[in-house]
Amino acid sequence: MKNRSTGRGSRSLWLPFLLAALTVACARSGAVSAETLNEALASAYSGNPTLRAQRANQRATDELVPQALAGWRPTVTAQAFSGVEHVDSHGIASQTVAAGGGANVSKTTIPGQVQITLSQPIFSGFGPHYSLKSGEANVEAGRQNLLAVEQDILFQATQAFMNVIRDRQILTLRQRNVVVLREQLKAAQERFNVGEVTRTDVAQAQARLALSHSEVATAQAALAASVANFVQVIGHAPGSLKYPKLAKLPPNLDGAVATAERINPQVLAAAFVAEAAQNDIGVARAGLLPSVSLQASASEASPDLQEKAHDETYSLFGVLTIPLYEAGSIYSAVRQAKQIASQRRIEIIEVQRVVRETVVTAWNTLVSARQVIVSAKAQVSANELALEGVKQEYLVGSRTTLDVLDAEAELLAARETLVVAERDQVVAAYQLIASTGRLTADDLGLAVKIYDPVENYRKVRNKWFGTHANTVD
Repeated sequence: MKNRSTGRGSRSLWLPFLLAALTVACARSGAVSAETLNEALASAYSGNPTLRAQRANQRATDELVPQALAGWRPTVTAQAFSGVEHVDSHGIASQTVAAGGGANVSKTTIPGQVQITLSQPIFSGFGPHYSLKSGEANVEAGRQNLLAVEQDILFQATQAFMNVIRDRQILTLRQRNVVVLREQLKAAQERFNVGEVTRTDVAQAQARLALSHSEVATAQAALAASVANFVQVIGHAPGSLKYPKLAKLPPNLDGAVATAERINPQVLAAAFVAEAAQNDIGVARAGLLPSVSLQASASEASPDLQEKAHDETYSLFGVLTIPLYEAGSIYSAVRQAKQIASQRRIEIIEVQRVVRETVVTAWNTLVSARQVIVSAKAQVSANELALEGVKQEYLVGSRTTLDVLDAEAELLAARETLVVAERDQVVAAYQLIASTGRLTADDLGLAVKIYDPVENYRKVRNKWFGTHANTVD
């Protein structure tokens, strides 16, 4: 018996230490396996379908340049035809009469011809030149649009990440509140049984408990929606998530605005689009100017393939085309191009104002979130003290059950406000980074292979032949 008792005692002494060690190990394991924000952003960068589709769109935009370069290149065509030709001649020609003849003539032949033609443009009213400049500007604009989509996806991923953390914390708070209110109801019922409180106190506790159950259900629905959005943007279900640290931010609002005006991809894309539209005027005006081309052809024709006779023809021509009047369509196209160029220049101003507004809004949202966090922390601390005081006063009969329930509700609301404000602070910080143009995989240092849009452009720019394309589905 003594030995068994000693064994039980030693186990009871060691059990707390074992539990503590397991708790620490689990905590460390959770910390290691918890997904960081940068890891989630890397997943979104690598696999988000919207971003991948925009990359494919940019690769398609790259083809504008080789299409423009084709305006300087020769074209070669080959043409061949053959068939059956039957001729019936009726009547008497004068020569036939003079010769004493007059019979009808009927003949069937198989004519054929093969021709190869080469056409080399020499001058096309500067159209290819402006078309190339327009294509290059559109490619640059497309790269900036790709950066803008990349920033948008990474910001969406940040929101999705923080929304899951927020909604998990709120759900935990409300579930704990259910436990607290259940204990409060139990205490009210016990005090009612001994006559210390009325049935009204019990009913009030029951009502608050029922309300807390509905709030838990609402929180569960909100969390489910946030998880679904997380999967949609990032590409996998959220596991354990690590609360992120705030990224490095601009030192002041003026600096943030200046950076945004200089490198924000939306501003740069609008500038390149305006440049392309200006060159489109030259493309349209080329239709009013003369064009010069060189045409060489070689052909072999036979009046009847059943016979050996054939004709070979070789030609080399310089062709000058001078448009005299094109029914007014080209003049209209030039005027239209000028108006579109004016529109694009005005849109630069509009985009600059929108970007500035976004920067200012994000900055002030961040400042507001920080102030709310300070206030919410003070509110939580005060409400915790107030709740403890109300509970003590409730025990001596100077406070009612409703007072306790109200104090608990105020503490819960303050804690939820703090959770929301902390989430808003992180989201506003990344919104500020995005508005300045720094929310990219390269700037964030994400552990991914950075997509280089220039790589495909270099491959296709001077490509003369081939239909193969490196598509990614």
